Amino acid sequence: MEWSEEVDANGFAIRHGVVSPDWMNQTLNDDIRRSPMRSRAGLRHAMLFGSVRLIAGCPQLKQLACEVLGPRAFPFRATIFDKSPTANWLVVWHQDTALPLRERMEVPGWGPWSKKAGVSYAHAPAGVLSQVLALRVHLDDSTAVNGPLRVLPGTHRFGLLSDDCVHELANQIAAVECVVPKGGVMAMRPLLVHASSKSRAEIPRRVLHIEYAASDSIASPLTLEIV
Repeated sequence: MEWSEEVDANGFAIRHGVVSPDWMNQTLNDDIRRSPMRSRAGLRHAMLFGSVRLIAGCPQLKQLACEVLGPRAFPFRATIFDKSPTANWLVVWHQDTALPLRERMEVPGWGPWSKKAGVSYAHAPAGVLSQVLALRVHLDDSTAVNGPLRVLPGTHRFGLLSDDCVHELANQIAAVECVVPKGGVMAMRPLLVHASSKSRAEIPRRVLHIEYAASDSIASPLTLEIV
């Protein structure tokens, strides 16, 4: 099955050996490691760093994003997740529905609004979220014991779901554990229902989570903020 067909059918796809782990670790420079914005669990708004923008714009990742979203696809948000014995957490079943926006405007279908680190966020309509793709670039091996992402295949096709619907689907659909070796990439639609458990290992699980939009006008009349 082609990459784009797999993402459309299942809401996710995995490819091994996409980006050199050594190159990524060298590119993610000391500025990020020492940043006051960084917590033990990782770093939000990582697109503010040139090293992250360099990785997000590399040909290997751009090609994967464009195959799904079209030739105008561009990265607009990045987060570094750093799950380890000293920063360990679980995430319950959910969808990713909030997008960063340049300014707050009351637009039908958007909201509720919130602020994170000074950036305005609003929950987006399903039609807008269908034009977004996340590429999760693995800096370490993701294994069955270090808290990998779990997904409910095909649930991205159900639109925006209530918490009760998400819980019901989690009881009906067999979850898939997304183990990915370092240098590999997992693509994921934001409406795909997903979760992760706590790590049960000493080895870290670092992921650079980059979100791409099909074009800079998907949120019109609102404007995506690049973070």
